[in-house]
Amino acid sequence: MKKYINRILFLMIFTTLIFGCEDDDVVAINQNFTTTVGLDQSDVNLEDSKADDKALEVTWTQPDFGYNAAAEYNILFDISEEFSSPQVIPGGKDMVDGTFKKTFTHEQLNKIVLNLGIEPGTSTAVYVKVDILLSKQYDKASAAEMFKATAYSGVLDLETPWGVVGSATPNGWDGPDVPFYQSGETGIYVAYITMIEGEWKIRKDNDWTVNYGSDDGVNLKQDGANHKTVEGTYKITFDEANLTYTIETYSWGLVGDATEFGWDKPDVPLMYDSCSDTWRTDVYLKEGKVKIRQNEDWAVNYGSDAADGTLQQNGADIAVTQGYYHVTVDFNNLTYSIEKTSVYGVVGSGYNDWGGAGPDFAFTPDFCNEGLYYANGVTLLDGEIKFRVNQDWAVNYGDDGLDGILELDGANIPSTAGTYDIVLDFTNPSVPTYTITPK
Repeated sequence: MKKYINRILFLMIFTTLIFGCEDDDVVAINQNFTTTVGLDQSDVNLEDSKADDKALEVTWTQPDFGYNAAAEYNILFDISEEFSSPQVIPGGKDMVDGTFKKTFTHEQLNKIVLNLGIEPGTSTAVYVKVDILLSKQYDKASAAEMFKATAYSGVLDLETPWGVVGSATPNGWDGPDVPFYQSGETGIYVAYITMIEGEWKIRKDNDWTVNYGSDDGVNLKQDGANHKTVEGTYKITFDEANLTYTIETYSWGLVGDATEFGWDKPDVPLMYDSCSDTWRTDVYLKEGKVKIRQNEDWAVNYGSDAADGTLQQNGADIAVTQGYYHVTVDFNNLTYSIEKTSVYGVVGSGYNDWGGAGPDFAFTPDFCNEGLYYANGVTLLDGEIKFRVNQDWAVNYGDDGLDGILELDGANIPSTAGTYDIVLDFTNPSVPTYTITPK
């Protein structure tokens, strides 16, 4: 009798395992699941004038997992068939119009292929595959497809051989010099510079062979007298043909109750970006309003009456919500953008007592080279540091091997008391690096 009871119990347990799977979502996965990638273009000529137009559509088929799985997908681009250093773009997990797909504009795709290192203006093979993320245990990629892409540089070249050097400049008399940029008028160059009290001159090619000073504050001559200035932020205009110059107080900044200092001074400074001929900054804003003004004064100020990305002089305040933002202002076209961003910072016992003694030291992005971030003149203490995003531990980087390679949630990095320039390099997102250089 006991034998039959045991058999009945076994059958009951077996039946529960079989038919209980549907209720408990315990199923056998199809180990051979895969997807097939499709590209709607085989040869893409990317154009700056079509920045917002569609350039490429990537589609992929529904994998057969053996059950109704909620997978996620990443789209990988690389110029190597081995995908040794790919650009990884989230593809999401939702179907659109009955298929999986992601559309890339000319601007988006251009950034991706430039980050892969292809030469602008040269047709280059780019490989694409989709990585299927089912769980930590199941991660499988599709076969690769290939298209050819011709990128544009996307960067203005306003550089000149001329610069400002001197005790009043950030780099002193040894340079490198603060650059002059083309202004749109032939032979007229401009430099935007924050100076301390001191002296300065104009010279060519970071060298003293050709250098200009002035005895009268207007006209320039070879080996002329040093210019003298007091602390401030300036615009210097240099006329190469007539050998004259002007210097004026000049700055642009954000002001408003959404900024740290409210509607009073100091404004949050905007930095000139010569690669797009715009003014930019990364900033933390509270919920509130901002405007853009010149020289920390209301004589020249801009807002947006329709809050639509266009600027009007004396326009309405621009409302923002709390967060970290990348602000871009184009005074040529009177437009602006305020977009959520990630701000990297230095934190640790070697800087701010892990955040208890003040904010992190914020990195400044390299506007001309996406993925590079600079923190210059950081005063460190004996201790340890890490790099984190938006003064929060959700995303932080350390160095497990102390080999200059960053790892998410990596080990603390030892610091020695002194002043340093720090560079974060995320141009290869899969292998980010950093350098710490004494000043």
